[in-house]
Amino acid sequence: MAKRFTLEDFLALLKKYDVEVIEDVKIDGDLEIELEGSAVDLTAFTALYTLLSELGNFLYHANMALNYLQRLSTMLGIQMPLQLQPQVQAPAPVAIEVPVKKPAIPEKLIEAKFEPPKVEYPGYVEEVVLGATRADGGTRDYVVKLGGEKSLPFYLFDKPQPNLPAIAIDVFDRPPALSKTVRVYYEDVIGSPAEWAKKCVKKFGADMVTIHLISTDPLLENTPAKEAAKVVEDVLQAVKCPIIVGGSGNKDKDPEVLEKAAEVAEGERVMLASATLDTDWQRICEAAKKYGHVVLSWTQLDINNQKMLNRYLLKRANMPRNSIVMDPTTAALGYGLDYAFTNMERIRISALKGDNELNFPISSGTTNAWGAREAWMTESPIEGDTPWGPRELRGPIWEIVTGLTLSLAGVDVFMMMHPLAVAVLKEVFNTLGGKVKGEVADAGKWIFAEV
Repeated sequence: MAKRFTLEDFLALLKKYDVEVIEDVKIDGDLEIELEGSAVDLTAFTALYTLLSELGNFLYHANMALNYLQRLSTMLGIQMPLQLQPQVQAPAPVAIEVPVKKPAIPEKLIEAKFEPPKVEYPGYVEEVVLGATRADGGTRDYVVKLGGEKSLPFYLFDKPQPNLPAIAIDVFDRPPALSKTVRVYYEDVIGSPAEWAKKCVKKFGADMVTIHLISTDPLLENTPAKEAAKVVEDVLQAVKCPIIVGGSGNKDKDPEVLEKAAEVAEGERVMLASATLDTDWQRICEAAKKYGHVVLSWTQLDINNQKMLNRYLLKRANMPRNSIVMDPTTAALGYGLDYAFTNMERIRISALKGDNELNFPISSGTTNAWGAREAWMTESPIEGDTPWGPRELRGPIWEIVTGLTLSLAGVDVFMMMHPLAVAVLKEVFNTLGGKVKGEVADAGKWIFAEV
């Protein structure tokens, strides 16, 4: 039977034998603590608790020291005389082969349907008809319609484009100063405006012709207006397409010349070019209304002046809205084309947004491209400059790029000169307008083509 003794007996026993520290001693049994009121002396219990705490701290730090010694001996290759725990040999890593599936190479691209966003504009461009058939009181075989758009140029995914851009080839009533590259096509007819106009329509596919009465300039032949009007009659008899009549650019004489031209072309609905802010636009408009024609409103690269002139024609001259076409001026490639494009684009966007003073068809004097020296000179005038290439190609390319660029700004009718430039632009317009059907060409065949 186990002996029962108190904590005081245990401490007295340790004191009897002068025991200050005990090691490796295990005491089995139960510990009973009796507390009687407030007279209990806890001094002995406190001393035991302190002793046990110190013992626990010692064992903890001793175990930590042994662990560090064991790690150090392992690193140095020294065997420890005392092993706290058996060494477990880590198993050798086992290589596991994971099958890798090779990605399949697709035979074709993933098909996805592209739907461009559609934009609805509140405004529109007025439709203007040039020419009059017999049913309309004229003698033309057909009419040319300009404008009518309700979206940006060639944005067929927004709205269909009712009328593609038309092309008129320039004809002059006296031999003008032309580049040899252009002159070679008209040398046989350059002395006869009627034959010149006929060749433009029948051989070069012009939709219209523009007869420029430049001989009326007081600084040239100063041809009387009545005599110049006979040239207009000859051209009307030679071709059955709509025509445009231009003066010499002399602001004092042009109103008289255009008035006489309007009179002899009564009922044919020609376009009189042109009314400007510094000419007698009132007189030109009165002639147009009296004889049933269209007026070209011409300003020089200024949208505000274009609005002003159009306002005058509408409110002061009372021109019908379907009888006005604008010419904001064409600057050629390398000579302000970007400015001309921006000006025309602003005009067209304003029209589609509802500006009723700018919603008229736009005309471009694309022949201005031949004023660029790069279009007609044989070579660069700068010593040591790189070769420019043959002007037989460079010239028409200059006119093509000028016209094509402005077509994207919204031009509805182009006045041009070179037959090759005319043919290229007509093909481009028909393609962008959806009239040319065909498969998409393989780009790789020409991107990597060797020349």
